[in-house]
Amino acid sequence: MNQSDEARQNAFRQTLLSARRTMVFSEILKLAFDSFAASKWRSALTALGMVIGSASVILVVTIGLTGKEWILNEIQKFGTNEVEVEYSGGGTAASEHAVNSDPLTREDEKAVLAQLPGVMYSSPVQETHDRISIGSGVTKETLVLGVSPQYKSIHNLTVPMGRFFDETDDTAHIKCAVVTEPFAKEMYGSADAAIGRTFQITGIPFTIVGIFKNVEDFGQSEIADQTILIPYSVARYLTGTDNVKQIYFSMSSMDQVPEATQEAVRIISARHRPNSIYKAQNLRELLDSAATIANILTVVLLLVASVTLAVGGVGIMNIMLANVRARIREIGIRKALGATAREIRLQFLAEAVIISLAGGLAGTIIGMALPFSVRLFTPYVLPVDWRSAVIALGTALLVGIIFGTVPATRAAQLDPVESLNYE
Repeated sequence: MNQSDEARQNAFRQTLLSARRTMVFSEILKLAFDSFAASKWRSALTALGMVIGSASVILVVTIGLTGKEWILNEIQKFGTNEVEVEYSGGGTAASEHAVNSDPLTREDEKAVLAQLPGVMYSSPVQETHDRISIGSGVTKETLVLGVSPQYKSIHNLTVPMGRFFDETDDTAHIKCAVVTEPFAKEMYGSADAAIGRTFQITGIPFTIVGIFKNVEDFGQSEIADQTILIPYSVARYLTGTDNVKQIYFSMSSMDQVPEATQEAVRIISARHRPNSIYKAQNLRELLDSAATIANILTVVLLLVASVTLAVGGVGIMNIMLANVRARIREIGIRKALGATAREIRLQFLAEAVIISLAGGLAGTIIGMALPFSVRLFTPYVLPVDWRSAVIALGTALLVGIIFGTVPATRAAQLDPVESLNYE
């Protein structure tokens, strides 16, 4: 026999072996499906744990994504394009004893606007405090902020009643004020009643022209419930200084924020003493931290939901062990007719995987249907991640293999003679 004949025979044997294995495996799957169909209700109840577990995985991911999306949206409402610059110290000469010897000024704001492209809005913040009379001889400590009209756009303030002061008010030094709703209610009983009313700050009468609301700022804003906003041009006369506490810049794009943060500090530092320190901050770090925390919580909840899948796997293992015990004679007959231990193992493992996958598929459909139903029948759009469906089905397959191995191995190890004599 030459080498080519031997090669052809080897190829023929491999083909026969492959065909036999294909036939055997298809027969194994058919037997597993027949067993599944013969006891539909028992199999369905066994798969119920996988249904609940798979649906829980998808719903947990949906809830996590919804929470993450809500938090990020709230932060973005406050202004992720915003850069805040403030004086941090330094710059004191040997003969000086003032605490803030080299603070920010309005000229620093103008310098940044002239040299930094992409700035949409900017505003200085000049802060002062005053005890405002709220009637009946009662006074209350109140925060007064002198800002520019663009401060409204930087912080996304809403003005449900009245108006925000404009450039004309600022240029003409009009003594007008925009107050919070809690302040208006405490002073005049309601927000409506406050519009057009006059009150005094440091003995100077101011007219309320609007009521403003601040978005959720996660403690990042200087605005409190008892806050009054007045034009910066008026505030500088109240304080008697041009110094400002902070300067805000709002960039046209979030991608510009990191570079703008560094550039604003460079421009301002170049205008002051070498040892003066100016700090700039933005909400990108807060945004990234919130996204990281939301992802970690989603993973933790996903692990908790996976416990349900493990419980479902234990149920599958118990049912399959009982199934092996009930079919001992069948196993003995199959072995007597030539079935190998591998084929018996594969049959029972296939049955466990079919039950687990059937439950996983049903749970995945239910888990995906709920958020899509919310989208369809309500105005809310819940985020749906297709990867959660892949995770649920993959986990169901893994659970079927892991928890089906013990019953399948026990069935494969049964002695055919003892099995045939089993009553």
